[in-house]
Amino acid sequence: MKFAVYEPPQAKSCLVPVVTFLAGLTCNEETFMTKGGAQRIASELGLMIVAPDTSPRGEGIVDDPEGAWDFGLGAGFYLNATQNPYAKNYNMDNYITHDLQKVIFENFNASKIAQGIFGHSMGGHGALTLGLKYENLYKSISAFAPICAPVSCPWGQKAFTYYLGSNRKSWEKFDSSLLIANIKSAKYKAPILIDQGMRDQFLIDQLQPHLLERAANVSGYPINIRRHNDYDHGYFFVSTFMEDHLIHHAKTLKCSCCKASV
Repeated sequence: MKFAVYEPPQAKSCLVPVVTFLAGLTCNEETFMTKGGAQRIASELGLMIVAPDTSPRGEGIVDDPEGAWDFGLGAGFYLNATQNPYAKNYNMDNYITHDLQKVIFENFNASKIAQGIFGHSMGGHGALTLGLKYENLYKSISAFAPICAPVSCPWGQKAFTYYLGSNRKSWEKFDSSLLIANIKSAKYKAPILIDQGMRDQFLIDQLQPHLLERAANVSGYPINIRRHNDYDHGYFFVSTFMEDHLIHHAKTLKCSCCKASV
């Protein structure tokens, strides 16, 4: 597994906060670093950015049986597969929250107690579900155009069937809308920032932010879903609102020795 890291200049003298970015379908560890436009503001705020690949790769890694782009290589969905032949290698939950953690904190000047997570599309799904599941790790969460209810959309249904099997009950812990609706004391949680373009070609069928919004209203979880006219699903949209997201994380993940103001 490959990953990319941006180290801010503050990391030369102190432990800095870490924000992990999870990319979307067909992307890899380079996509965000070359298209996201995060480095300048991350430098100013003293944030380290970690960008892992979106799936296992290499010789012998099983792909979509029909060679489609929305499953398999580049489409790990940030969960641990339970079904063969995918269970052997597709363990993205463990990779992000255990293996990658070990590598980052053994090799970079990063703070274990100041971590955030964000992502785009499938990666937005991953950021929401992993952020909610591992609140002891991730103190701040945000997403760009996330898959908000994978149990209810074609991308999620396909991936979950192959990775998790046909028992739809087993899918529910990987659906952020269902998770948020059932969180106790939700109103006391740190707010989640979500940006969504209203010209996104996947908005209605695949992303369904209204379901996440409805679930947050049920539990009282503080979510700020900002809807933007004239933006689609691409990285021009992501880069436009990148500064807002990094500031969102920096407000929670304060660097103890950085002089940047938020």
